[in-house]
Amino acid sequence: MGESVDQMLRQLQQAKELGADLVEIRLDYIKNFSPKEDLETLIKRSPLPTLVTYRPKWEGGQYEGDEKKRQEALILAMELGADYIDVELKVANDFYSSIQGKKPERVKIIVSSHNYESTPSAEEIGNLVATIQATGADIVKVATTALDITDNASIFQVLVRSQVPMIGLVMGEKGLISRVLSAKYGSFATFGTLVAGEVSAPGQPTVLDLLELYNFRQIGADTKVHGVIGNPIGHSKSPHLYNAAFKANNFNGIYLPLLVDSVANFINTYNSPDWVGYSYTIPHKEAGFKCCDEIDPNALAIGAISCMIRNPTDGKLKGYNVDYLGAIAAIEEGLRGLGLNGSNNGSGSPLAGRLFVVMGAGGAGKALAYGGKQKGARVVVANRSFDKAKILADKVGGEAITLAELENFHPEDGMVLANTTSVGMKPRTDQTPIPKEALKNYCLVFDAIYTPKWTRLLTEAQESGAAVVFGTEMFLNQAFVQVEKFSGIPANKQLIRDTLARNT
Repeated sequence: MGESVDQMLRQLQQAKELGADLVEIRLDYIKNFSPKEDLETLIKRSPLPTLVTYRPKWEGGQYEGDEKKRQEALILAMELGADYIDVELKVANDFYSSIQGKKPERVKIIVSSHNYESTPSAEEIGNLVATIQATGADIVKVATTALDITDNASIFQVLVRSQVPMIGLVMGEKGLISRVLSAKYGSFATFGTLVAGEVSAPGQPTVLDLLELYNFRQIGADTKVHGVIGNPIGHSKSPHLYNAAFKANNFNGIYLPLLVDSVANFINTYNSPDWVGYSYTIPHKEAGFKCCDEIDPNALAIGAISCMIRNPTDGKLKGYNVDYLGAIAAIEEGLRGLGLNGSNNGSGSPLAGRLFVVMGAGGAGKALAYGGKQKGARVVVANRSFDKAKILADKVGGEAITLAELENFHPEDGMVLANTTSVGMKPRTDQTPIPKEALKNYCLVFDAIYTPKWTRLLTEAQESGAAVVFGTEMFLNQAFVQVEKFSGIPANKQLIRDTLARNT
């Protein structure tokens, strides 16, 4: 995608160093393009096999000139030794007529169709593939746009049934899984960008992410699919941790960020035995609860799940909640660090008898309130909606207040505060759920958010004299439990800690 031949040559070398198998040369990005001279230089000096594309504006590219000259450049690319060329379906018949069967033996022609509006049904895509195949294409390429994550399923269905070499991709953030799972469903190729953000089509991951984050070379037809279900989800570090753990355990699994609008639609669409396990995050922990066939007693008591696993025998989905385990363990450790070891209260927990304020009454809030009750804390639930706070507080025998009331809530000193809302999470890192002035009343503050690690809430809590517990500790404890649940193999805890440290 360089604007000059020199820039492209540097990028070709970079692609090889990163581990790409093939490079796409986008002629429509070159300024002052001189077909014979530039093509000869790029093709002859490329360290990798080449795919030459000259995308016109009407198919989402940059080229706005004469169509005949564009096609002549592609013919020239074939003659000069390009390994593949891309021709748009709209002009494929004209192109084949113009070359009159004179195509170098080694050159493969990809005939492509790009839909930047939506993703048609599997049946419609199948008909499109047949139309493309009828042009004489060596390789069929269909790229659609995801309006919902379930749109990827249409491409997957066509890919696995395709009798011809096919590239099937879904563009946009909700189509990311099509680019990673292309290896599972038999796509001829997938596309990755050299630098994050510099993409030739929406939603492209980097080559480095494909190879190192998603272990693309290890993905095959039998690979088990896992992921974290949330919205938003781009900030999640879970794929870094779980994929590294799977690889270390030689477990044939992939873990993906799943940008889901409707949990029920997602679960109903991806119901094959290979889609086996999910973590749940904001705002879908309660929706996930409703989609379970079976629910672990702790998750049932909490009313929300953080983890779902498909039974390989009967395909039923069982929900678990490991949020409270991870968070409460981290908070107890923080309190012990203050010399509050719980030895005087009989329970062994430093939370026992202590006033424990939980901000938020969603899935994570329910888990923390439940965990606090289990440890003998006096639970106070603070939520924007008092009614939701009251329902949860009644469940755990606690008190309910609104978030607005929390500013002046000070029945005693030495309280413990836990934030389970999304206030302060990237990208809105300037926000905080409680004024700094109120934080002096707490001995310890925990924030479930881990992007950023130092939220404004934790920074101001430390400045106010409170001990702080990072969301990363809850996140790590969840990962230790879930990696083992997903893979059946104990997690390498140090590897997971080191991986998170490198990525935060």
